[in-house]
Amino acid sequence: MPDRRTFLKSSALGAAAGLPLLAACAPETPDVAQDPDEGAVAPIRPVALSTWNHGLAANREAWPILESGGRALDAVEAGVRVPEADPAITSVGYGGAPDREGHVTLDACIMDEAGRCGSVAFLREILHPISVARRVMEETPHVMLVGQGAQDFAVAQGFERQNLLTPEAEANWRTWLERNGETGPPPVNTENHDTIGMLTLDMDGNLSGACTTSGAAYKLHGRVGDSPIIGAGLYVDNAVGGATATGWGEAVIRAVGCFLVVELMRQGHPPQEACRLAVERVIEKNPDWQEIQVGFIALDRQGRYGGYCIAPGFDYAVKTPDIDELVDAPSRL
Repeated sequence: MPDRRTFLKSSALGAAAGLPLLAACAPETPDVAQDPDEGAVAPIRPVALSTWNHGLAANREAWPILESGGRALDAVEAGVRVPEADPAITSVGYGGAPDREGHVTLDACIMDEAGRCGSVAFLREILHPISVARRVMEETPHVMLVGQGAQDFAVAQGFERQNLLTPEAEANWRTWLERNGETGPPPVNTENHDTIGMLTLDMDGNLSGACTTSGAAYKLHGRVGDSPIIGAGLYVDNAVGGATATGWGEAVIRAVGCFLVVELMRQGHPPQEACRLAVERVIEKNPDWQEIQVGFIALDRQGRYGGYCIAPGFDYAVKTPDIDELVDAPSRL
């Protein structure tokens, strides 16, 4: 079991330099011993992988669970609970930007190595939607609960209701409403990216994933994006790998993005290449792609990971080119 680890922030290239898409945590000096019969490289384990800057805090929370031999599902839930509770993060959980009517509404989903999954959408006044999603998975015969039904279920499970609209978020909303209330929600871009997605691989070689968000800032009341939709915002297949998405959810939904990434890995594409090809499919399905941000990160069962993202003015990719070297890679779009 490794006793050291590397935290990696893979920086964007171009106009968004300094804003990473992907944060990874993996053994600092992985075992690369060859199988004498097959010449296969030993897998990297464990791995924690998540989106954006706030993914680093999520990784740090998940890592002790993984390093001690804990389950990927426990690690991924614990990890994303950190940004869910951080009022400084304006696109996830407490402190998240409200919809155009001033309500903070949350979406989340979780998926384990056995293909079990749970999801909540349009959930209000509950601090940790990812934990409610896990309860849906484990305590009900359903996959998704929404709105009032999701809140009622959460309260029945012992979750407390609380106001998630911080004074800062409310002030920003009122300013936006006064200036732009008639023009619709702002675009999802590098300043308004609306998710934290996380993937983990444990010491037993099992994968899990989570995705949680307060959604696009000042969205129409009732809007739900890709984040709570299994196959769109998150997908895990323990025989292949997992993927999660970030950016404009409508575009990801149209391409069933994360399922596509995993299927591309099943066909033999490494994670970064699978993410790039999935982004290209999103472009095909969305003629307005020049005006949106969309990206994917992916982790395969060998511990290799990668990501690819486009947004107005830039595009970039990140990948693991070698088993013991973690570096940025330039975009090929």
